[in-house]
Amino acid sequence: MTTATAATTAPRTNSPRPQKHRPYKPETTTQPRQNPPTFLSDPYPTLARMRQSAPVSVLHSDGGLRLWIIPRYADVRAALFDRRLAQDVRRAQALADSQVEGVNLGTDITHMLSSDPPDHTRLRRVVQAAFSRKRVEAMRPMVERITLELLDGLDAAAAHHTTRTTTATVDLIRDFAFPLPILVVCELLGFPPEDRDLYRKWSTVIVTQEGDHAAFQRAVQEMGSYVLAIADRRIRRNDRPADLLTELLAARERGELTDDEIVGMVALLLIGGHETTVNLLGTSCLALLRDPGQAAWLRADLTRMPGAVEEFLRYDSPICMATTRFTTEPVDVGGVEIPQDEFVLLSLGAANRDPARFKDPDRLILDRQDAGHLAFGGGIHRCLGALLGKLETEIALTALLTRFPAMTLACHERDLRWRNTMMLRGLEALPLTLRR
Repeated sequence: MTTATAATTAPRTNSPRPQKHRPYKPETTTQPRQNPPTFLSDPYPTLARMRQSAPVSVLHSDGGLRLWIIPRYADVRAALFDRRLAQDVRRAQALADSQVEGVNLGTDITHMLSSDPPDHTRLRRVVQAAFSRKRVEAMRPMVERITLELLDGLDAAAAHHTTRTTTATVDLIRDFAFPLPILVVCELLGFPPEDRDLYRKWSTVIVTQEGDHAAFQRAVQEMGSYVLAIADRRIRRNDRPADLLTELLAARERGELTDDEIVGMVALLLIGGHETTVNLLGTSCLALLRDPGQAAWLRADLTRMPGAVEEFLRYDSPICMATTRFTTEPVDVGGVEIPQDEFVLLSLGAANRDPARFKDPDRLILDRQDAGHLAFGGGIHRCLGALLGKLETEIALTALLTRFPAMTLACHERDLRWRNTMMLRGLEALPLTLRR
């Protein structure tokens, strides 16, 4: 048996706090910027080399933790269903502590993605009905309403900042892609929409926290206090609106959830419920701006959007690496044995660009026939909100292309900033010039 080794480092960036409807102003420097591609801006060449060189590669995290990367489609798909790859975060933390010092795997939050059966089964059962096909489809009018309200805001901002000599630019992430899914999650949970910048701040810290455990703990504690304060206020007032938080509190009364698990569930919904859609909306728009032919094909018949969303998910998966797993016994991957008690990352981004599974995988083909991407994972940990994320993206992109069919990128592509995390694939900002 053989093992191949590859190393990848991701430079750190700062995450801006989103604000409401300000004209986008590109950064200015005294010297021309030179931005060669990095793993964050374009991970696919590195992932392709991993895929071609061996069925498994090894790298080390910034904290020194050894990580085994699985990049090939068939192997990733099999691993997603393999119960020998566990995700219980407390067991994972104990294992990490035995190997290196100072690595934080997020034991402060207990949720479905950090649990194995039977806890995972119990936690997922509490909320899975809220994300059934019927319940998600019933959210369509609400998602459409929020989308149109946000587009009206973009229209107003564009009209206000446009003059005879200039056209308006907006940051699509800040002004549209972020508020849409977070407002949907707020309605789903019954949370105050005016606090959405808080949710984004906590989310940014939690998903990019490696190396700063203190900041991670502060974000988790602030979020936990916030969630329990809302819950306590409802109980004191006997206020039980028909939303998901009410269902979670009812589950606590039945003894099915603890306070920590309610906080973890809300954190997962607030973070996972918007991160995927934010990233997908940004990368989908960028993909269309890069490929005018595919954009014209889609604009010619926007009823094609549901199929196009599946291709956007495959082409630039919003989750590049699935959540960390660890082996409970040796696991063979394509003739390479990963020993017991090793950490494993499944590269969804690499799998979805595997030429052994997809024809011309590095091309955006919106009428692609070879379905079967792994953007939402698989097995018992498959993304619970997959249907809602696709609905939001379908509605948002359809409305955006209808309102602004001639939008253009308002900066050079090399100046775009990407999220500072290997796990997620998303833009910090997407400056657009709005044209009808």
